[in-house]
Amino acid sequence: QLVEAGGGSVQAGGSLRLSCAASGGTVDFFAIGWFRQAPGKEREGVSCISKSESGGVPNYADSVKGRFTISRDNAKNTVYLQIDSLRPEDTAVYYCAAAWECHRKFASWGQGTQVTVSS
Repeated sequence: QLVEAGGGSVQAGGSLRLSCAASGGTVDFFAIGWFRQAPGKEREGVSCISKSESGGVPNYADSVKGRFTISRDNAKNTVYLQIDSLRPEDTAVYYCAAAWECHRKFASWGQGTQVTVSS
């Protein structure tokens, strides 16, 4: 089970660090992806980090490159998403999920954490 935390309400230009903690499993064994869904829009994949066995390679959607940083702390069984230079268009519910690889189907979705950015 994955549990997201760290969302909140911030002004444009601010930063947040979202966390995705695993219980009953080990994040190191999976690729972990971050997704977001804004009101009235489809869910969008923003970042993914491959499992350590595959090199722990991060990748990002073009819309967030340079502002989002994904990382994993295997000792804490947690994956983080650092979001800098927040924009109002980043407002969404952010979810994490697990997959065997970043290009595979994701499962074990968390409940989401709300990020609201005001201008």
